[in-house]
Amino acid sequence: QVHLVESGGGSVQAGGSLRLSCAPSGYTDSSNCMGWFRQAPGKERKGVAAICAGGRTTSIADSVEGRFTISRDKANNTVYLQMNSLKPEDTGMYYCAAATSVVAVFRLPPDIVGDWGQGTQVTVSS
Repeated sequence: QVHLVESGGGSVQAGGSLRLSCAPSGYTDSSNCMGWFRQAPGKERKGVAAICAGGRTTSIADSVEGRFTISRDKANNTVYLQMNSLKPEDTGMYYCAAATSVVAVFRLPPDIVGDWGQGTQVTVSS
């Protein structure tokens, strides 16, 4: 089973930017999806972005549309989440995981392949 390591989180002021990275180890199927998920304190974990079909298609949650973009490095299979114009409500623990479809990423609860990793903390102050 593929192991994923999230990095790039930190503490920023509202309006700032961060780029999260999801680095795989082991085999990954680039024809399937990778998703980024967010869990605010005391709230359920939910999908915020998905990239599928080897990077040919992307899907972004309404709450982050126009501010976040998801991308994939085809050479290394690393998946990025570029977060711009950050808001305090973006605060939370961010995770990446594989999924079989866009629908699986945005289901509640998310329907991922394998286990959740450690995540990376994002804190946005006003």
